[in-house]
Amino acid sequence: MNEELKAQVDGLLEKYTELLFGETSPELKEQVQGWVLYSHIAKSMPPLVQHWNSAYPDAKEDMRKMIADIKVRNEQYRNKK
Repeated sequence: MNEELKAQVDGLLEKYTELLFGETSPELKEQVQGWVLYSHIAKSMPPLVQHWNSAYPDAKEDMRKMIADIKVRNEQYRNKK
């Protein structure tokens, strides 16, 4: 991936994060990026995610908590509007 495309994808991720939460930070962007990647893989290759979940149960639990946190933050932001 060239630097221009990296910057543009980063901008897309930053805007998506802002639209979800009304703010952005490197930590929030990292959470959103992990969630998006996990969700996409879960939809396109469920057996891979099932294998990963069974191989790394602690990571599965951390991912579950992170996704729940994203959902709560998004709901709080939408309720503020």
